[in-house]
Amino acid sequence: MLKKTILIVDDEPKTRQGLKKTLEGWADISYEVISAEGANEAIAIFEERKIHILLTDISMPEINGLAMLKLLKDYQQNPVVIIISAYSEFDYAQEAIRLGVLNYLVKPLNKRKLIEAVEQAIEVQEKREREGRIYKFVDEKLVDVVKQGDRKEDAPIPMALDYIDKHIDLQLTMKEVANHVHLNPSYFSVLFKEQVNMTFSEYLTRSRLQKAKNLLIESTLSVADIAEKVGYSTSKYFIKLFKEYEGQTPSRFRKTNTINESKN
Repeated sequence: MLKKTILIVDDEPKTRQGLKKTLEGWADISYEVISAEGANEAIAIFEERKIHILLTDISMPEINGLAMLKLLKDYQQNPVVIIISAYSEFDYAQEAIRLGVLNYLVKPLNKRKLIEAVEQAIEVQEKREREGRIYKFVDEKLVDVVKQGDRKEDAPIPMALDYIDKHIDLQLTMKEVANHVHLNPSYFSVLFKEQVNMTFSEYLTRSRLQKAKNLLIESTLSVADIAEKVGYSTSKYFIKLFKEYEGQTPSRFRKTNTINESKN
């Protein structure tokens, strides 16, 4: 697995070296800590490699930290940013928040607060990665259903969709869901397909497989456990359906995604 990178940008050598030493003492083998003495050097680094966590001073010659953040948007990178500054004026903090900065630390820095801020940044960065991977594998048919948000929540089909979502781990039947929304199963079937543009069976399968993909990405649960959590009594049938819809087995899906993750 490739190391993730923490970049420190500060024009004061003593501060820069102190930050680097502190974070190198804290970081495990998963993180590499590098530094730059100014925005121009930092931008050159962004051109060459992916940065996961960025700690930058505000007050620097030539290009200040906030101006640098605006320039970095052109490099299609989205590091989690921590601002470090000798200034605590509210306007700096306001601008930093507008630019999506996670934290704002004022010099002189407290080592414990610095490490806490970096640990928080890592949690945010890892969450972004998970959400990004899940987004890549989202079922567009389910997205289309979600986009149809103009229906009344107390109408039968929205109520049915909510019921399915909350009981996806159970052995749901169309009759059970139709009874829940007080409709005749035959009429419910016609109304469901008309409003969802899928049959009840297809929607239930796609919803279960979407949750399964999320669990394969986010958890270390076994395939058998995931099959059970998405409403399948046997993993054999779950694997068959998964392969039919996704073109690969759940294990292969998880392995491929793990490989892709290590390259980020």
